[in-house]
Amino acid sequence: MILAGALDGATEGELGARLGVSGRHLRRLFVRHLGVTPNGLARSARTHFARRLLDDSDLSVLEIATATGFGSVRQLNRACRQLFGTTPGELRKRRRRSDRLVADGGLALRLPSDGTLDWQATVAYLAANPIAGVEHVCGETYRRTIVVEGDPGVLELTRGDVDCLVLTLHLPHWGELIHLVHRARRVAALDIDLRAPGTWDGFETGVRAILKQRTGRTAANGLIRRLVNRFGRPVPGLRQLGLSHTFPSAASIADADLKEIGLTPAEAHTLRSFARAVAEDTIRLDGSSSLNDLLDSITAIDGLEHQTARHLALRLGERTSVEPTRRTAELGRPSLTAK
Repeated sequence: MILAGALDGATEGELGARLGVSGRHLRRLFVRHLGVTPNGLARSARTHFARRLLDDSDLSVLEIATATGFGSVRQLNRACRQLFGTTPGELRKRRRRSDRLVADGGLALRLPSDGTLDWQATVAYLAANPIAGVEHVCGETYRRTIVVEGDPGVLELTRGDVDCLVLTLHLPHWGELIHLVHRARRVAALDIDLRAPGTWDGFETGVRAILKQRTGRTAANGLIRRLVNRFGRPVPGLRQLGLSHTFPSAASIADADLKEIGLTPAEAHTLRSFARAVAEDTIRLDGSSSLNDLLDSITAIDGLEHQTARHLALRLGERTSVEPTRRTAELGRPSLTAK
């Protein structure tokens, strides 16, 4: 409702009344789940839309200020300086740059943790297992490409306060914001007691697990790199972030000639079968299946072992039986080596 303009000319209290809660409670819920107030989200959405008009139209700054709900050019200037660190005029000069996706600084949200936050251990795991071109870790910041309504975007996760992370989203569209925040929280396992590192996308995690099972870790890393370069979507302007592609979709892998990236016929068959099952919703990675049904659907694929299925389930947030390694025991975290 907010993204559709519910707070344009209305107050948080009036929006809360429409939803059957007080404005104060609405603010508390937004800060808890999104890390931003309703008014803050509305202001950010208007400012990002203004940025898009600066890029994609020849409207004057005054016309854009009016079109995006700002009362004056001064208010638009203030909002742009707060969010992007510069003026609308300077933003317009950048509109031909190839890195426009991330040049605006993104939308920053606070992600509070429901328990003990061990981001250092999580980011260390992510740094040791990145998908080249799709994921990158620099210091304590994790970055990756994402797909939003068919178009590429970028997210960043980094440490905030003691009990929270900061999520920065560079989005082509805002309609899926709440779902993107939920998936970002899953990467750091912020909402579950089992503190294994989560995953942004179950399909790409499954592909990596399958290749690792069939070929070993070192070979799997090279195969995934070739898979992304051959079948992923190139995203220009992200080289400075260590990113270059989005991960291929399940539908694109289901019918791909995988021998050209170095897979044997048997390995290619297993990977295509997994991709086809995900694309056709036979394997459901959205949490709608019980743990047993999820494991059964994965192991029904010829060549997939129970250990691979449990690994994927664990990364998706399922509570599976795991064996602690010495390192993960020291960290108080479960191993991703399933029984």
